[in-house]
Amino acid sequence: MLIVKTSAKVPAIIVFGDSSVDAGNNNYIPTIARSNFEPYGRDFNGGKPTGRFSNGRVPTDFISEAFGLRPFIPAYLDPKYKISDFAVGVTFASAGTGYDNATSDVLDVIPFWQELEYYKDYQKKLKAYLGEQKANETITDALYMMSIGTNDFLENYYTLPRRQMQYNVDEYQDFLIGIARNFIVNLHGLGARKISLGGLPPMGCMPLERAENVESGNACVESYNIVALNFNSKLSNLVMKLNKEMPGIQLVFSNPYYMLQQIIKKPSLYGFDVSGVACCATGMFEMGYACDRYNPLTCTDANKYVFWDAFHPSEKTNGIISDHLVKTVLRKFLWKS
Repeated sequence: MLIVKTSAKVPAIIVFGDSSVDAGNNNYIPTIARSNFEPYGRDFNGGKPTGRFSNGRVPTDFISEAFGLRPFIPAYLDPKYKISDFAVGVTFASAGTGYDNATSDVLDVIPFWQELEYYKDYQKKLKAYLGEQKANETITDALYMMSIGTNDFLENYYTLPRRQMQYNVDEYQDFLIGIARNFIVNLHGLGARKISLGGLPPMGCMPLERAENVESGNACVESYNIVALNFNSKLSNLVMKLNKEMPGIQLVFSNPYYMLQQIIKKPSLYGFDVSGVACCATGMFEMGYACDRYNPLTCTDANKYVFWDAFHPSEKTNGIISDHLVKTVLRKFLWKS
């Protein structure tokens, strides 16, 4: 999927989140939540695994290209890149993390608050590199993207007992919304003005959840989808409130739910053959180290599959969703307001 480039008015795209937008930060921390090995990255430029949980690019890579910037956004912890690279785009995201600190503890990954600390460090480097005035312009005009939350439910709340003992699912959502709010308030305090808050996908339709839903014939787990819809509604309300409360902020809600659900339900409309299982290995359970180069079952053409591994969309799906977001909610940032 090719996204039409524009003359960018956004000088940089700065990314926070989880594996949906991690470009390899986890390669440089001691965790098993990694994908820096084949067949991950086999369709990325050069055919090399980068630490992206995809056969190729992740959504923010496509969005960067659509804004006339580079066709990929590098990971902040990757020593191959310098502040000159990060000046036009950087991701602090960590696969396996969530809003909740208890989520990042599950796989020993970077907690969400630490991503903001990395951003503060980045600001200092940017000012040293560009000079105070130019750096401040970049900070103000950059597009900040947040894509996070799925792990809080699937890795944490529904898997471990601690949060279920403290909160019912509605209360847990409110707990996460409070964290999201604080993060945006802090980001705004650091100079960010153009912010995209990402919603949850139809997480009950991920191949892993479907594979475990044997009693219902491997259909989507509707209870998880309802939770995603409810949480997205709360995120959308948060966006409306903060836009009224915070001076100068342009906050948008980037919701992948309906687009991805449509692709899953009618894959052939988008050129896919398979949406119920993933390309890698059996396509039902494997991701990360379970999805390795030696598995003979991995598909030969990931473009025929909506999902790359049991948890993550294929590059082609990422491109379609990114294209949709750029043409709808993000288009307001393509020109200076």
